[in-house]
Order: sequence, then structure tokens, then C-alpha cells
Amino acid sequence: MAAAVKVYGWAMSPFVARPLLCLEEAGVDYELVPMSREAGDHRQPDFLARNPFGQVPVLEDGDLTLFESRAIARHVLRKYKPELLVGDGSPESASTVDMWLEVEAHQHHPVLVAITMQCLVAPLLGNAPDQAVLDENLGKLGKVLEVYEARLSASKYLAGESVSIADLSHFPMMRYFMETEYAALVEESPHVKAWWEELKARPAARRVTEFMPPDFGLGKKAEK
Repeated sequence: MAAAVKVYGWAMSPFVARPLLCLEEAGVDYELVPMSREAGDHRQPDFLARNPFGQVPVLEDGDLTLFESRAIARHVLRKYKPELLVGDGSPESASTVDMWLEVEAHQHHPVLVAITMQCLVAPLLGNAPDQAVLDENLGKLGKVLEVYEARLSASKYLAGESVSIADLSHFPMMRYFMETEYAALVEESPHVKAWWEELKARPAARRVTEFMPPDFGLGKKAEK
């Protein structure tokens, strides 16, 4: 019997990994519909009918079709494991979850993307890392990690003493960033390091990691 929940995309994408992680955390039976970026599957009419922006992931849950990874992740947890949306359960904790999701989206994610692209992706494409981009974003990341270290020295997780989507949403890009030579920035922040070690050890995170090679699948293509 086919799974009622389908995710379209390539799992090595951190945007696809975000909802996959939530599906795994919620124990939902889902089907990852294979697609090829190189073949332009995301630009084909049948896919554009699901997401007119031509981006992955797309989720189909029964009659509902959604795109945008954070919206998909919230839907999955709202429907299948709502406790991960509310932290410790109080309205204040739920609002704190929302706040740290915004921090992840606007402060944390962009700098990790910039650094990871230079350190991991550029060399695979035969390009030298842009040191100016690295310097700018490493400076930003240092300030961001100071904020995280302060927060995580006061609570086990970002929104309190219970894990939430605010924590889980950080996993996909951190999984790749921690493969760069700048992973020491996290390791030098003891509370951030402890938080990350616990996050990546979660069974759901370990399963999703299997879909996320550090070379984004580009290494094998380069060897051919």
C-alpha cells in the first residue's frame, strides 16, 4: 500500500531534509519520490503544477499539497506530533519556539549556507573558495554563536527544557557545516556543542544523515 504522505525532492538538500526529519521524528510512514536536479525534474510541468516556483521540497498529504520546507515541517508536526511545536507546552514556550525558528531562518541559516557553499561545494565544482565571502560570514557566525551559547547555557534547548522544531530546523545545514574546517567554531562553544551532539544523535537525525553525503553527491560525478 502506497504511503499517504509523499515528499518530492532530493534528500541531500537541506530544504528537503528539514521535513524528512520531522516526518521521522513523528514516526510517519512516507514516500520520498525520487527526483533529479540535473535532469531538471523540478522544472517539468507536472512538478510545477505542485510548486509553481520549481523548488523542492513539495509535500502531498492526502489532498493537501504544500511547498516551502519550514511550512511543511510545521504542518507535519501540527498534524502528527504537535508537542514538538510548543516546547514545554505553555503559550510563552510556544512563542519562544516561533522566535527561535525565525532566528534560524534569518540569522543562522544564511551564514551557514554561505560558508558551506565556499568550503564544500565550490571545490567540488573546481572553484576556489571566495575568502572575502568566508571572512564576512565567519564574522557573522561568531556573533550568532555567542547568542546561541548564552541561550543554551540557560536552557537545554532553544525554547526551554524540551526539544522542539526550533532545534530540529537547525539540523540540516549544521550537518553540512560541521563537515567544514570551521566546525571548531561550534566545538569551542561548550553549550552549543553539547546541544549539537545531542541533536545529531537523535534516531531521526541519524536516519536523515544517511541521505546527506558531505559531497552532496557531486564527488561521485567528479570521479567519472
